[in-house]
Amino acid sequence: MTSLALPAATSSFAALHQTLGPLDAQAAGLLVAAATDLSLVIDREGVIRDAAFGSSDLAGEGCESWLGRLWVDTVTVESRPKIAALLKDAAPGAVTRWRQVNHPSATGIDLPIRYSAMRLEADGPVIVIGRNLRAMAALQRKLAETQQALERDYLRMRGAETRYRLLFQLAGEPVLVVDAATRRVTEVNPAAARLLGKPEKRVLGQDVIELFDSASARELESLFAGLRVSGQADDLLVRLGNGRGETRLSASLFRQENAVSALLRLSVDGPVAGEAAPGRAGTGTLDVIQNLPEGFVVTDPGRRILAANAAFLDLVQLATEEQVRGELFDRWLGREETEAATLFATLGLHGSVRHFATSIRGTYGSVEDVEIAAVSVAGGGHPCLGFTIRGTPRRAAAPALTGRDLPRSVEQMTELVGRVTMKNLVRESTDLIERLCIEAALRITRDNRASAAEMLGLSRQGLYAKLRRYGIGDLDGPEPADDPD
Repeated sequence: MTSLALPAATSSFAALHQTLGPLDAQAAGLLVAAATDLSLVIDREGVIRDAAFGSSDLAGEGCESWLGRLWVDTVTVESRPKIAALLKDAAPGAVTRWRQVNHPSATGIDLPIRYSAMRLEADGPVIVIGRNLRAMAALQRKLAETQQALERDYLRMRGAETRYRLLFQLAGEPVLVVDAATRRVTEVNPAAARLLGKPEKRVLGQDVIELFDSASARELESLFAGLRVSGQADDLLVRLGNGRGETRLSASLFRQENAVSALLRLSVDGPVAGEAAPGRAGTGTLDVIQNLPEGFVVTDPGRRILAANAAFLDLVQLATEEQVRGELFDRWLGREETEAATLFATLGLHGSVRHFATSIRGTYGSVEDVEIAAVSVAGGGHPCLGFTIRGTPRRAAAPALTGRDLPRSVEQMTELVGRVTMKNLVRESTDLIERLCIEAALRITRDNRASAAEMLGLSRQGLYAKLRRYGIGDLDGPEPADDPD
């Protein structure tokens, strides 16, 4: 058998003829079959004429059915250009570069084979040698699955750490995490910082005993000594530093990242010096809201006012909160009633609204242009709606609207594009136009509903149905007398 000339980059036998002597076809075939997982003989038409399988892993893959078929027909569609390239590049005295192709397999999973080819003589048959990559593919797949499992574990760990951090920061109980060996504070939550009367940065890294009164130092040292020996200690009643009162201290030991830490929980039996009593926990927040220069209103889901601050009372020209409590917020909201409907519809759809331009009508006729931000709080036992009302910069009086101008409420409807679906926007726009037309007809006819219905092309019953729908006019009171014909 003619020796295979390898590429220049591959070393070859120095004296092949002298060392190996003449090599017959049978010996060459056995050598090729033993050295590779798969070897094929391809004729000039690309048909597989002979094959040898040196790997038991190919059993059951259906390779025996390839004999007599075009080589290109035994591979998957995406591998056919690679087979054509191998046959084209195969030349006497040179071995082609390796190419990986996939064969359909009887097992249902493609069989990956890495092939190289050499033509024995011009226009002669091509010898193809292949290496089974099934094991390598399985290893790669297992590696990918392991990597994905690690990623999922990492995400779970990050999620757990995030939940721990969130609970640690939001917990109302003061908590310190202390290195058991050095007694240095490694973590502190905001509740503990408030109790100690120090910023968190000044507490971190400090010897925990220095945070308490010197009279309690001996008891604290005994507590840590007992923790290191037995892992547990009795609760202590100790005094905080700077005369901030007494606190009950509970300690427990835990191991984290090859280090031992102590979890210290502080509980105050009575008011701490310099702090408000528990019954006054929210007083500071309420004082801030009451003194805000911007209006603040809280309503129930039915839009009846539960609480309002002084700035809102100034806007609606009333003196006390009792005068607005229980009243509908709509009473003072918007030049047209449709503005309130648009605001509440958007709030119900999205849960929050920002930069909603409207106006607040005072009890005695004043009108103030404002911008409203709102949020719906549905959770908990007391669902409610919250509104902040900010006055907008005063501008010069706008010119009277012409027939082609849009009223402010319609402009606001167009501003909802992108935040509200087209279906809801068209419905709201239709309702707005109907309501504006009805209100205009009632103004023109001086609230003569029969004339307004005729002007609008509606029956009187149809007009009453729309009046009820939009809440226009006093439908429960006596009907205004119609003008005589």
